[in-house]
Amino acid sequence: MTAVNPPAGHPAPHARGSIPMRSIGGVAVTEIGLGCMNLSHGYGLPPSPEEGTALIRRALELGITHFDTAALYGFGKNETLVGAALAPVRHQVHLASKCGFSVSDSGYTVDGRPESLRKTCFESLQRLGTDVIDLYYLHRWDKRFPIEESVGVLRDLLTQGHIRAIGLSEVSAATLRRAHAVHPIAAVQNEYSIWTRNPEIALIDECDRLGVTLVAFSPLTRGYLLGAVGDPSELVAKDFRRDLPRFSEPHFSANLPRIKAFHNLAADAACTPAQLALAWILQRAPRAVVIPGTRSIPHLEDNTGAARIRLSAETIAQLEALFPAGDSHGPRYGTKAQAQVDTEQFAS
Repeated sequence: MTAVNPPAGHPAPHARGSIPMRSIGGVAVTEIGLGCMNLSHGYGLPPSPEEGTALIRRALELGITHFDTAALYGFGKNETLVGAALAPVRHQVHLASKCGFSVSDSGYTVDGRPESLRKTCFESLQRLGTDVIDLYYLHRWDKRFPIEESVGVLRDLLTQGHIRAIGLSEVSAATLRRAHAVHPIAAVQNEYSIWTRNPEIALIDECDRLGVTLVAFSPLTRGYLLGAVGDPSELVAKDFRRDLPRFSEPHFSANLPRIKAFHNLAADAACTPAQLALAWILQRAPRAVVIPGTRSIPHLEDNTGAARIRLSAETIAQLEALFPAGDSHGPRYGTKAQAQVDTEQFAS
């Protein structure tokens, strides 16, 4: 792709490895980034800060330049971890975080009040140890407030120099259009994988039309297609997958038969299952950036190897025939979490 120029005072990240670059809001980033959530949140007991730091530092050595966190992850602990690990190279990386939740003793809720969005941003800046966040997402749209109002708050934060670009998460093409009319949106972060093809309904086309980057989270299907979950009843108590319908019966077993065929396709393509999953997204959506998360350095190294994989048209056709759009068993989220998102859904 053509080189892009960074904002003034923000040197373009440079890959030290062999990961190709794509663009988010006019800034070059590696097409494979690092989702940092599970270093502090969501999958039971997190690794130690030392282990998390070692993984982030290894990602830097492999050439990754795009790192994704959020105020929600670990209720601030993830931003603290990521900020400290990246501090020596802060101006050589692209740092993304998110606002839109409030946390209390009873849990967390979507909170799009303007004062809450501003407060979260300032707290994130402090935890990250930086004076500006490169990409700042509205983590969830609080439907009590028009999307135009929420984007207006983020626009003010950008004008004031606290953030460099605005993103949205878990939104539809229609909501993206409304938001983009208020201020250009640099990225939309939605779940996208061969198992979850909802962005193909309308969002990918709208992103292409508006010049917005799709940032694909959970591109490795939360470990399902990799065979990382043998029995969902054995997931630890604080693993959030216990609350996801696809990791409960009857959906879990209904999806199982395709795993072996998926692994066979990876072997035929001379790559690992993780590399097959990531390479498919990168070829299917040439503007997309993927942000797989992991706690394992070997898994991290495996993931970055996807940048070297070029799938044949035959492999892509076989893969998409194995996982037709909208054909996964079970919804992505339970009732409460599903009500918090604004993404298109396939007809059931």
